[in-house]
Amino acid sequence: MRVSNYPAGTVHRLILDSVHIRNNLLGDPSERIIDVYVPADHDGAGLPLLVDLVGFTAGGPAHTNWKGFGENVPERLDRLIGSGEMPPVVVAFPDCFTRLGGNQYVNSPVMGNWEDFLIDEMLPRVESQFQCGGDGKRGVFGKSSGGYGTLVHILRRPEIWSAAASHSGDAGFEQLYLPEFPNILRALAEYDLSIEKWFKAFEAKPKKSDNDTLVVMTLAQAASFDPDPAAYLGLRLPVDLETCEPIEERWVNWLAHDPARLAETHGKNLSKLKAVYFDCGTKDQYNILYGSRRVHRTLDRLGVAHRYEEFEDNHSAVDYRMDVSLPFIAKALS
Repeated sequence: MRVSNYPAGTVHRLILDSVHIRNNLLGDPSERIIDVYVPADHDGAGLPLLVDLVGFTAGGPAHTNWKGFGENVPERLDRLIGSGEMPPVVVAFPDCFTRLGGNQYVNSPVMGNWEDFLIDEMLPRVESQFQCGGDGKRGVFGKSSGGYGTLVHILRRPEIWSAAASHSGDAGFEQLYLPEFPNILRALAEYDLSIEKWFKAFEAKPKKSDNDTLVVMTLAQAASFDPDPAAYLGLRLPVDLETCEPIEERWVNWLAHDPARLAETHGKNLSKLKAVYFDCGTKDQYNILYGSRRVHRTLDRLGVAHRYEEFEDNHSAVDYRMDVSLPFIAKALS
């Protein structure tokens, strides 16, 4: 059942066989779906291109699927564009799901070179087929892990992206990740503190628990931020498995990927973008609010134009925030 009364855009499905994620240590497939939304009465030519980076446990096609009690993203776009709230854009939804349940959208010898996949393979494929985007007309947006990927991409690759929106993107790793490690170790303790034993049991389960998801999410971060190709699936944790004390030479590798710290060294790069938007809920259960405030404070100190907002909600089910962010970045690109 379609919930929008506005003219419907078209979702095209592309298949891309990636060189950059081929032969990853997880054994994930290199052939990837890219769903592409083109608004009604357009063929895409000359329009800005937005790229949707989804959160953990999802893939791009999850955002184009039917959604109960609400809109999927194409239906949201139909409404925003059809009502005149935002100018027409093409939107790409790449499938970046992994065996570890998600992606941070950075290069990793374990998970594959996802940053290179997005920039060197996905963008050229979509832009050439639909004659959209290009320099000065590309935007990226996402929530949670996707918001993290958005922040890292614009901080490190401002020559690629011209506008961005991050919703509750991972930042402030001391508050976000350190409080979770005791829980991770309690889960591993049931399997002799062996990541290999835990993960094999996890994959064999007919039903995964919420706690399982938190553990595998942390392993996905480990594969992204501090991989060890010699370990099982390249996975190691940055804490002592007996005492939960951070291992300094490991933990510093995680911190090097923290947007709250990257903003201090790369924040000036955001001055090259036409629009930067990010937000976070004041009740975010993963403490991302505090890292978001650090990024905001740093950008203010550097004199970098941006739009930062806080809203009364937690980390879950906040797609409605796209009603604010997408028109903002689409107008900047148009």
